[in-house]
Amino acid sequence: MRILLAEDERSLSRAILKILEKNNYSADAAYDGEQALSCLLSGRYDGAILDIMMPKMDGITVLKNPERQHTDPRRPQRRILSGGNLMIKKLRRKLIAVSMLSLFLVLFVILGAVNILNYREIVENADRTLSMLQAGQGTFPDPGDNPPPGEGRPRMSPELPYESRYFSVLLSGSGRIISVDTGRISAVNTSEAMEYASRVWENGSERGFVTNYRYVRSEENAGTRIIFLDCAGDLATCRSFLFSSCAISALGLLAAWLLILLFSRRIVRPITESYEKQKQFVSNAGHEIKTPITIIDADTEGSQTKRLASLTSDLISLSRLEEAGSRLPRIDFPFSDRTAETAQSFQTLARTMGKTLDLSIEPIISLCGDEKALTQLVSILLDNALKYSPEGSRISLSLKRQGKQVRLTAANPAKLLTGEDLKHMFDRFYRGDKSRSETPGYGIGLAMARAIADAHKGRLTARLEEPELLVIEAVFEPARLARKS
Repeated sequence: MRILLAEDERSLSRAILKILEKNNYSADAAYDGEQALSCLLSGRYDGAILDIMMPKMDGITVLKNPERQHTDPRRPQRRILSGGNLMIKKLRRKLIAVSMLSLFLVLFVILGAVNILNYREIVENADRTLSMLQAGQGTFPDPGDNPPPGEGRPRMSPELPYESRYFSVLLSGSGRIISVDTGRISAVNTSEAMEYASRVWENGSERGFVTNYRYVRSEENAGTRIIFLDCAGDLATCRSFLFSSCAISALGLLAAWLLILLFSRRIVRPITESYEKQKQFVSNAGHEIKTPITIIDADTEGSQTKRLASLTSDLISLSRLEEAGSRLPRIDFPFSDRTAETAQSFQTLARTMGKTLDLSIEPIISLCGDEKALTQLVSILLDNALKYSPEGSRISLSLKRQGKQVRLTAANPAKLLTGEDLKHMFDRFYRGDKSRSETPGYGIGLAMARAIADAHKGRLTARLEEPELLVIEAVFEPARLARKS
């Protein structure tokens, strides 16, 4: 297999070429972007290792160059594609969702209040009119009998008797209909009036609606009079206002959604730029540090050099995990088997440290995801549990299916942990209690574990159980489960 290595640092390029040759790869070197592109266009290479930052043309531009699409189609093309910034996309989606939900709730409360008040006003006006009819035993009183202002009784508009449509039915104490008055309404005949009155009598309520008619029961010497007032026009206006206000609000929500969608990019732009600068710093720092580390490590076997190389590699891996997100390669694989194999490799280390590692792994559990990353997650949890538990501790690792979820749980005794430590446990470089500060490590492992869980749509949480038992649990949702083999 023929590889092209594009790296502008010649000392680093020589070191990488030696590694490739030791692994039986045929490799050539290019020292700037234009030279790399020219070599790739020749079609002589099966793959390429490209530095992102090179003179004349960066590595991403070389990969995206359209002329590369016309190389020999029979030769496989291997390249690295940069994943999108999922965190920023999620933040933008949450911003839009929260904004729209807030606007919807405000409009819902306003529309609900306005329409309820509108309906109540219709009911109150109808009840006032019915009170006047009740006082007149089914008819309006003489306009001359209007009470003076301030007496407390409702005053009647002179036009009200001519605007209102009403009818009444007088019933005996046993519910027998004595008389029917439909002289002030043409939409209801005597039989219909009797039917309405029978329904109200059986209902037994004092006030209410029968279809579009508001009614009230009035006790008289001759019996019980039920007076009906036609509210069809007012109710139709109320319904029309309700539908119109809902339609206008829906259009307003749509317009607001379009505006928020348009301006949300500008709102999150400062966060995007800050995150990109942070990510670029990690990548650049890792790139610049790796050059002297590779050269130094070729001449010495110093442990500090290896620790620095390990830290740099972890930082770059974490940055790539966060950038790749859901674009990690996914396959169905036996997670139970990988977990058991990884855990067995820690048994010897546990015995050497004077600790006991208990395993409870349910068989035939498969996951769909990046096998290497999820296996690394198991290693990180076990490494963390062994490192930060006292001598003689009993550590447990369990993998089980609960309902439709898969739960991977590591538990170990931990002293001096506080609620504040749990809040920051998955932050980069965080090492809270004294035992963690004195134990070798960088505070990167659990940050990588959370990035792996997030990339697989899972959740990684930490909690304290019993007095001093730290439990770290990864939960993978049903959508990430594979079919049983």
